[in-house]
Amino acid sequence: MASIFGHGIVGFTLATLAKDKRLKWLVICAIGSSILPDIDVLTFYSGVPYEHPLGHRGFTHSILFAIIWAALLMIIFGKERKFLWFLVIFFSTLSHGILDAMTTGGRGVGFLIPFNHQRFFFPWRKIVVSPIRVRDFFSDWGVEVILSELKFLFLPCFFIFVMLTFVKKIKY
Repeated sequence: MASIFGHGIVGFTLATLAKDKRLKWLVICAIGSSILPDIDVLTFYSGVPYEHPLGHRGFTHSILFAIIWAALLMIIFGKERKFLWFLVIFFSTLSHGILDAMTTGGRGVGFLIPFNHQRFFFPWRKIVVSPIRVRDFFSDWGVEVILSELKFLFLPCFFIFVMLTFVKKIKY
């Protein structure tokens, strides 16, 4: 998996693309939704095998889960601009599995669960897989993860912010 920071910055970036300052809750929900799929570490620690549909990188990393979660938040919080809420939350949640499928570790992502239990990786796998335990972050491995995410996640997101700012200044 990418780290909580890497997932969070992608959710934040997707929400800021909405360009609506009235939707500050959308930003918070997008960040949370981009991290949420790792709730499955609870099943991992409860003894559910990795390969099980409810195991790590299983159902909570699937496209169906992203649709259900986005629809739920759209109904609860999306009082105005419902479709925007759905799209931002859907892509924020789905981004988690996409990033995990680009990491150097694990056994793949169950994008199609419950319809197909196969796990997938993308051919491009450059993001260093993050440790699950917090204490492992304070090691050489943790430093590798942060450097990898700076290069492949934070810099592209920063570039998007700069471009958005530039476009806004040209418009006004």
